[in-house]
Amino acid sequence: MARPTLDDIPKLSRFVERTLSAEGLVDEPRRRARLEAWAASPVTREALAERLDRAETSEALARLLREVRRDLMAALVVRNATGAADYFEVVRTMSDFAEEAVARTVAVHVREAAARYGVPFGASGEPADLLVVGMGKLGGRELNVSSDIDLIFLYNEDGETRPTEEFSDARRTLSVQEFYERAARRIIPALNDIEGPGFVFRVDMRLRPNGESGPIVGSSDMLEEYLYAQGRDWERFAWLKGRIVNRPVFSSPDVFARHAATVASIVRPFVFRKYLDFGAIASLTKLHEMVRAETDRRELARGLEGVNVKLGRGGIREIEFITQTQQVIRGGRDERLRGKETLAMLSALADEGVVPRETARRLREEYVFLRDVEHALQYVDDQQTQWLPRSGEVLERAAGLLGLTPEALWERIESVREFVARAFDSVFQVGAEKASGTSGWPVGWYTGTSTARSALGARLLELGYPEEHLAELSERIAALVTSRMALRSEEAQGRMRRLVEFVVEKAPSWCGAASARILPPAEVLGRYLKLLEAIAGRSTYVALLYQYPRAAERVGRVLAASRWSADYMVRHPIVLDELVDGRIREMDDFSPVDWSAWRDELHRSLRAAEGDVERQMNLLRDAHHAAVFRLLIADLDGHFTVERLADQLSALADATVAETVELAWASVVDDPEVRPARFAVIGYGKLGGKELGYQSDLDLVFVYDDPDPDADRLYSRLVRRMMSWLTVQTSSGKLFDVDLRLRPNGENGLAVCSFDAFSRYQRNADGNGAWFWEHQALTRARFVAGDAALGERFERERCEVLRMPRTPESVRADVLSMREKMLEGHPNRSEAFDLKHDRGGMVDVEFAVQCLVLTHAATHPELMNNFGNILLLEMAARSGLVDEQSALEAVAAYRRYRMLQHEIRLNAGEGMPARVPRELVADEIRAVRSLWRTVFETDGPERA
Repeated sequence: MARPTLDDIPKLSRFVERTLSAEGLVDEPRRRARLEAWAASPVTREALAERLDRAETSEALARLLREVRRDLMAALVVRNATGAADYFEVVRTMSDFAEEAVARTVAVHVREAAARYGVPFGASGEPADLLVVGMGKLGGRELNVSSDIDLIFLYNEDGETRPTEEFSDARRTLSVQEFYERAARRIIPALNDIEGPGFVFRVDMRLRPNGESGPIVGSSDMLEEYLYAQGRDWERFAWLKGRIVNRPVFSSPDVFARHAATVASIVRPFVFRKYLDFGAIASLTKLHEMVRAETDRRELARGLEGVNVKLGRGGIREIEFITQTQQVIRGGRDERLRGKETLAMLSALADEGVVPRETARRLREEYVFLRDVEHALQYVDDQQTQWLPRSGEVLERAAGLLGLTPEALWERIESVREFVARAFDSVFQVGAEKASGTSGWPVGWYTGTSTARSALGARLLELGYPEEHLAELSERIAALVTSRMALRSEEAQGRMRRLVEFVVEKAPSWCGAASARILPPAEVLGRYLKLLEAIAGRSTYVALLYQYPRAAERVGRVLAASRWSADYMVRHPIVLDELVDGRIREMDDFSPVDWSAWRDELHRSLRAAEGDVERQMNLLRDAHHAAVFRLLIADLDGHFTVERLADQLSALADATVAETVELAWASVVDDPEVRPARFAVIGYGKLGGKELGYQSDLDLVFVYDDPDPDADRLYSRLVRRMMSWLTVQTSSGKLFDVDLRLRPNGENGLAVCSFDAFSRYQRNADGNGAWFWEHQALTRARFVAGDAALGERFERERCEVLRMPRTPESVRADVLSMREKMLEGHPNRSEAFDLKHDRGGMVDVEFAVQCLVLTHAATHPELMNNFGNILLLEMAARSGLVDEQSALEAVAAYRRYRMLQHEIRLNAGEGMPARVPRELVADEIRAVRSLWRTVFETDGPERA
C-alpha cells in the first residue's frame, strides 16, 4: 500500500480535518493550498522563534503558542504521513518547540513577577535564574507529538529579591523560593491549560523531589540532599535523561551555565555509580514488572483487543529499558554511555561491545517503527494514546497514515514485539536464574541462634564438609548472614542468604576444577566466604553474584584455582565486573601485545575526572586491576604460556606508567601541551626484560634532557608525583611497589638525573661511576615511557656502554663475584631447592646470559637487543658462543623453572619463596650447571 496523498490526510486524521475547519478552509483549492504549505518544508527552530517573537505579554504568548502548536502538529502529520519527514524530524521538531515554549513562557512570567517583587539574587550576590530540567523524552530530545513534558524547577541558591535598574518599581521582597513558586503557578497553566486553540503541552511535575507532596520549586542543595538521602533507584533512571531546557533571564550565560553545571555535578554520581552497577537490574526489573502489571490491568479493564505499543510486552519501553539498564550499569566507568537519546546510546552500546551489533541495529530499526506507529495513533485525533486496537476505525486510520493495510501493520507489529521481547528477556532473564540453594536447608538456619548454628552444621556435614571444620564454617556463615551490612534491608538479607546457600552447595564441585591441585571443600568454601565478607557492604557485587549464577560459579572456580587470585579478588572486588562484562574478549597466546586501546579508554575516563586527583588515582588502579584480572582468567584457563603472560603484564605496566607520566606532568606544569616533558622512564630487571609477574616490583630509573635552568627541581617534582600515583594506597589499593635503587649512585643518588649525568656515570668518566654489576643490570634495561626521542638516545647509549671493551677473564671474574654475593644475600637452610637463587637455578641462567652479552656485544651486536634470557641464549648458541646442546637444555630448564615459579606464586600466596623438592628438578639443575661450566669454566661459587 502506498503512502497517503495530501488529499487523503484529512480523511485519515480528524485532527487535520478540525484544523482546516477551524481556519475556515472549506473549499477544496484553499484546503489543498494549506496542505501543500504544511508539506513544503521542515519547520525549523529559527522559524518557530521568529514567529514567537511577536508575543510581548504572557497572555499574547499563551495564545500564540497554542496557535503555533496546532499549525506545527498539522504540518508534522502531513509531512510524516506523506513521507516528506521521518521519525527524526518529527521528534527533533517537537523537542525544539517544547524547549522554545518552556524557555519563553518562563522568561515572560518571571519578568512579570520581577516587575512586582524585584529580581531574585542568591546569597553569593549573583542573580538566581530558574533552572527548568526536562525529563523523559524531552530530556532525550525524542518528544512525541502528543506527549506530556516532565519538568522539574530548580534554582541555584537561596536568597531574596531586590529592585534593579530595570525593575525599579518593585515594592515587596520575597525569598528566591517564594518568588519562583509564585512564577511556577503561572508557568504551568500557561503551558498546560486548554484555551482557545487548545493547549501547548500537558505538564507533569511528579518527578520532582518527594513527588506531589514536595515543593514545586527547590534549590540545588535541596536536590542534592534528597537524592543522596532519599533518592530511589527508579529516580536514577528518570534523572538519566534530565537536561536543562531553558535559557537565562536575569543572569549572564556564563553564570547560568555554571549553575547548570552544579546541577549536573549533583545528578551524575547519583545516576552513574563508580563501579559497574548490577544492582540496577533488580531495581529496573521490579519497575518494569510494576509498569507491565498496571498496563495489563488497564487493558483488561478496557475489554478491548489490542496492544499498547509503548508499555506492552515487546514495546517501546522495553527497548528503552534495555538501553537505560546498560547505561546505568556501565555509565559510571564509561562516559560514552551517559547520553540521553535512546538510538544514539544503542549505537554506543554496540560500539562498546555491550550489545551485539546486529541486535542493536535491529532494536534501533524497530524502535523507530514503534515510535512511528505511536505517532500515527496520535495523529488520528491528537490524543495521548499508544493503544493499537485489533480492529475498527482507529486501526484503519493509523495504518493508512503509515501507508499500510491493517493486516500488514499487525503482522509487522507482532514480528517486532516478538524480537524486542526476546532481546529484553536476554537482558532481564536473570530474574529466572538467580542463585539459590536447593531444598533441604533447615528452617531458620540463618537466624544465628545456637540451635540454628547446630542445624547449619548438620547441613554442612550432609553436603560433605569434614566434621573438624563444621564449627568454624558455621560460625563464619552465621556471622556473615547476620552482619549489619547483610541486614540493611529485607531484600539484601534474602539475597545474601540465598547466595550463601548456593555457594555452600556448589563449593565441593569446584575443588580442583581449574587446577591440578585438589583442594578440600572447606578450603574452597573458606575462600568464597572471605570474598563475601569483603563485599557484604557493597550491595552491587552481592547482587551481581546473586543474579548471575554462572558468574558466581566462575568466581568459585577462580577462587579454587589459586590462592593468589583469591586474595586478589578480596583486595580488589571491582574485578568481579570482568566476569560478566560482555565487552571482555577471551585472551590467549595469539592476542596482540597491545594495550593502546585500553589506555585510550582509560585516558578518556581520567580526562572526565580532571580536577579530582583521588578519583583519578582510583580510576587508574581500578582499570589496572581489572586488566590484570582479565589476564589472570586467561592464565588460569590455560590460554597463556608463562612467557606470553609476562609479555602482556610488561606491556600493561608500560601503558600504566606512560599514563602516569602524563597525569603527573599535567600537575607539575600549567600547559603540558605547550611544555612537553623531556623525560624518560627506564625499566630494569623483570620489567626491563619483559618478564614481569603478577607480584613483581618495578625497577625504575628516571632521566631528563632539558636545558631549563630549573630542570632539576621540575623533574624531581615530577618523579615525586609519579611515585605517589604509582605507590600510594588508596581506597582502590595501589598499583606497584617501585624500586629506585638501580639509579646512579643507588640510594645515595638523586631520584632523577640528567641524561648527560647518567651517561657519564655509566662510562665512569670521573672514576666514581657505575660498578660492573650496574652494567650487568643494563643488559636488561629498556625505555618504558616518556619522550620517545630521549628513549632512543638512551638505547644508543646503552648499546655503547655494553660494547665497551672488556676481557672475557675480567667479565667472568666480576660476574662470579656478584654471584657469590647473591648467594650470601639469599640463604636457603631448607632441603628444598630454591628455583631462583640456588645454584643451578634461574639466576645462574640469567648471569650466564649477562656474561655472554657483556663479553661479546662488541662483536655480536645482535646480543644487545633486549629479547629476554631465552632468546638471547638461543642467539648466542647459534652464533657459536656457547655449545648449542648445552644452551637448549638450559633454555628448557629455565622455561620449566618459570612455569613452576609461576604456579607456586599463584597457589602459595604472596611472599612465599619458590621452592620445590630437589629431585623434582634434578635434570634441570644438571642442565643449568652444565651451561655454567661452559660459560665460566668453573663450577663455583657454592653456598657456604
